[in-house]
Amino acid sequence: MSRNAKINTLLLALVAALAVLPLALGLGDHKEEPFTGADAEAETAITEIRPDYEPWFSPLYEPPSGEIESALFALQAALGAGVLAYYFGLRRGRRQGEERAAAREESGAPGAGADA
Repeated sequence: MSRNAKINTLLLALVAALAVLPLALGLGDHKEEPFTGADAEAETAITEIRPDYEPWFSPLYEPPSGEIESALFALQAALGAGVLAYYFGLRRGRRQGEERAAAREESGAPGAGADA
């Protein structure tokens, strides 16, 4: 197994552990909604400290249910991951193309300077 494969396997195991350990250890069992987002936690803390607090802004769109809100968040994450994957794939492809062109020029292969 190559060094990169070992590192990738280790990183995959770490990500899986981060996803499974909170569930397996029962973290959040004492809460009514154990895995709410940071926004909900902040809102709860603020209303405990100052019950008369009025937010400065209101959301532009309020989804009708938590499931739709979760689906929109997952869609946003998937789109972001797609954009990043496209960018890194494009960079890698360009770099490989440049390396192949340089190798062709060094070997003096026919057609190496046909574009010029």
